[in-house]
Parts: sequence; structure tokens; C-alpha cells
Amino acid sequence: MVIIGIMAVTILPKWNGRSGFDERGFRDRVVAGLRYAQKSAIAARRTVCASFSSPPASVAFRMSNNNGAVNCAAGAALTGPDGNPLVVTASGGVSFVALPADVIFDAGGRPASGAAISVTGLPAALAIAVEAETGYVH
Repeated sequence: MVIIGIMAVTILPKWNGRSGFDERGFRDRVVAGLRYAQKSAIAARRTVCASFSSPPASVAFRMSNNNGAVNCAAGAALTGPDGNPLVVTASGGVSFVALPADVIFDAGGRPASGAAISVTGLPAALAIAVEAETGYVH
């Protein structure tokens, strides 16, 4: 009985999708996307915008056609490393706690302002921070 109880506590949550893997995976993909957007802004010397939307929770990345500011609804889609437009979409019950403002990186990789993004799901909320001065994403 003890063994069955231990197995029920450790295995059943994974079968129900309640293990936190979706939330952490989405958060990690958003962090990677923001870092890629910053590096792309620097490499192309253009403004890059990360636009957050919900539901479902997703982040779309766009690049300006010139060195000016980009409207997050306009501009060309930022192409990811795989050659497709860079869009990160959540699965399951993952969402943003409060829909964040757009994160805009200028041609030098500096964000227009710092950002605190919180991803939530079944376990505790997972935070993403974009530092105001350097654009460091963690």
C-alpha cells in the first residue's frame, strides 16, 4: 500500500499534465525568444518588438523595416533560426498573470523600458525580467 501511495503521488500528476513542465517550457521559450530578439536587433541594427497576447498566451516578434521605431502590429515578422516567423505559443492552461506591455529593443539592443513578465499555470508563477539599462533577459 505504501508503494502504491508513493507511486500515486509521483506518477499521477505527470499523467494529468499537472507537473509544471508546460509552464516552465513556455517560460524558457519566451526567454529564449526575447534574447534572440535582442541579438537580432543588434545584428540587423533595427528595432525589434515582442508583442504579448492572450488567450492563448503567445508572443510574436516583429522587426522594423528601417532604424525607426516599430509599431508592434506592423513591421515584418522576425524570422527564427529555423527560417519560420518567430512566435511562441503556450499550450495547456499556461497564461500571463497580467498581459505585459510590448517589449521593444532598439538597434543597440536596449529595451525601451524594463519589463517584468509573469507566466502562470498550475504551480507557482514563473517570472521573466528584462533589465531596463542593458536589456538582459532572465
